[in-house]
Amino acid sequence: MKHILETIFLLILVAIIMAAGNTVGYNINFLASLEAMGVLVIISIIGFLISKLPLFKKLPVILWVSVVAAFVSSPISPLNEEIVRITEQVTLLAVCTPVLAYAGLSIGKDLALFKRISWRIIPVSLAVFSGTFIFAALVAQMTLHWEGVI
Repeated sequence: MKHILETIFLLILVAIIMAAGNTVGYNINFLASLEAMGVLVIISIIGFLISKLPLFKKLPVILWVSVVAAFVSSPISPLNEEIVRITEQVTLLAVCTPVLAYAGLSIGKDLALFKRISWRIIPVSLAVFSGTFIFAALVAQMTLHWEGVI
């Protein structure tokens, strides 16, 4: 239970930081940013709690958060228009900054392991980044072509 409360506290704290970044960096009203971050935190908490259920423990939290987010923003959800209207106030970079900072701290925590991997991480990282970029570009190209945008 303590772990769950700590996670919820951290989600709220990071949401406040992201709302401030959204306001300072992109001139979005702070209360609108806070409201949007509140929706994202609620979605994250629901996904996190689902991942703690015994039946779903083997799958990662990010999967459940993504499933909840996809459901509440999809046309089959009665809340989709309101969710989309509120969360469109959030810019991607305001969300990415704290996530990347956390990833950097996480890597710093395991610096001994990182040193042991040494140079081998470079070709693996380049392959992963390149593959991800190329695949994302292909999906975007096909989707935009299919929609008639290009």
